[in-house]
Amino acid sequence: MNDSRKPWLSHYDEGVPAVIDLPDVSLVDVFKNAVASYGDVTCLICKDVSMTYNTVDDLSDRMARFLLTQGLQKGDRVGIFLPNTPEFVISYYGILKAGGVVMAINPAFRPGEVKSQAAESGIRFLILSGSDYQQIKIVQPETGIQQFIIIGEDNGELPDNDLTWDAMLRDNVQGPALKHSVSPNDPAVFQYSGGTTGTPKCAIGLHRNLVANVLQFSHWLVNTRPGEETVLVAIPIYHVYGMVLGMNLAVWMGARMVLIPDPRDLVGLLEAIQKYQATIFPGVPNIYAAINRSPAVMEGQYDLSSIKACISGSTTLPLKVKQAFEALTNGHLVEGYGLSEAPTATHCNPILGENRDGSIGLPLPGVDCKIVDLEQGTRSVGADGVGELIIRGPQIMAGYHDQPEETKLVLRDGWLFTGDVARMDSDGYFYLVDRKKDVIKVGGFQVWPKEIEAVLMSHPKVSEAAVAGVLDEEGAEVAKAWIVPKTGEFVMEDELRMFCANDLTRYKIPKYFEFREGLPRTTVGKVLRRVLAEEHRSK
Repeated sequence: MNDSRKPWLSHYDEGVPAVIDLPDVSLVDVFKNAVASYGDVTCLICKDVSMTYNTVDDLSDRMARFLLTQGLQKGDRVGIFLPNTPEFVISYYGILKAGGVVMAINPAFRPGEVKSQAAESGIRFLILSGSDYQQIKIVQPETGIQQFIIIGEDNGELPDNDLTWDAMLRDNVQGPALKHSVSPNDPAVFQYSGGTTGTPKCAIGLHRNLVANVLQFSHWLVNTRPGEETVLVAIPIYHVYGMVLGMNLAVWMGARMVLIPDPRDLVGLLEAIQKYQATIFPGVPNIYAAINRSPAVMEGQYDLSSIKACISGSTTLPLKVKQAFEALTNGHLVEGYGLSEAPTATHCNPILGENRDGSIGLPLPGVDCKIVDLEQGTRSVGADGVGELIIRGPQIMAGYHDQPEETKLVLRDGWLFTGDVARMDSDGYFYLVDRKKDVIKVGGFQVWPKEIEAVLMSHPKVSEAAVAGVLDEEGAEVAKAWIVPKTGEFVMEDELRMFCANDLTRYKIPKYFEFREGLPRTTVGKVLRRVLAEEHRSK
């Protein structure tokens, strides 16, 4: 591992290769291989439901038959509007088996948010719960959705050609054998990302991109073994982070995945760790911190000693959170880094080796990285120099859906320009310094200021609005809104919060509001969000 341009290689854990020989397979092939090797082994557990790999294979075959009989063409998008449930996993592999593309949507989204993503991404079918069906049905005419598959709906005859989940499974037990013609180079998922400009756009993840990232982490987790692990999937699998490091990794390893529909249910999460002896637990700092603070955990009411490896993503992992969690579990909690344009990760600290405070770790096997100048992005910056992080590797996306100009901005000569400002030390450990993009990460979720600003600007008493990310009292990033009321108008914070709740998911609603007479702008009229955020920090 002696490459002077890649000093990180000498800091890999023993047994982690510099480059992985990637098989020419799709996610469908990966799943079928798992069924062949672990068919009678438990695949998933969710509350009182347990299914083997054979069962998930059979039910996802039925989903695939249904989609094909309804005219699904290769590359068509199918939406999943569900939390972490067995139906999500079955739908996911059924869509892929049929040659479709998974477009997973945050189940907390409001109808307007679902409408926008469904229309932009071209969803033809949408799988959702009965509790969401009626309100999403209202916006169907403004999308290309042709049919809904409803889980838990049993209220008689459904309108149009919509049908229940149970009916879909019942009617597709028999049918022609599925011919899996899915290629590693076919699109597998569409994932919304803020990109480098903070504007939502659909990143296209190919089968080979996701398979590559799964293999990278299967090698990185040197203290785990195929067929012997239990993955606690508490992070949402509608996002590529949970999808890849939770669901896909579990399938590759022949592990059982324990699905947690609501990660805020700390008692349920802790009970699942103890009951099922979870060994792999990808998450975000907030989850690990909540476990550390739990009085029941501190009193020793839960046995967490089964945990071996935890990857923390989405935002900086505080050293005190890492140390406290490792002391409670005797496992290894390490920080990683990724983005939707490289589904899902590109860097991680070693599981057993040296972790450096504040570092996102080392590039994964087969990943090449450079820090380049912020002005043109053409000149490499030396060790400890600050610049933009650019990445090249097998997990880099194919591009943005229907946005060729945006794609050209971020994919240049095989390199992904991340929009993140970073530095690399002399040993190859990377550190994030800042973000070029304005996207706010609230509890690990991406929040786009422009979306919130548009909602606030639609309030009849608001003249101007700007939104940026700030830190709250606990050091977590949240949204703050600066409001300029219309002349002669008076508006209250609670009034704006209630107004936002009509159109925005809870975590997108600003935590703080500040009322001003005007907003700082550039000479061409662009609002200076950074100035507002700096003013907040200085108070």
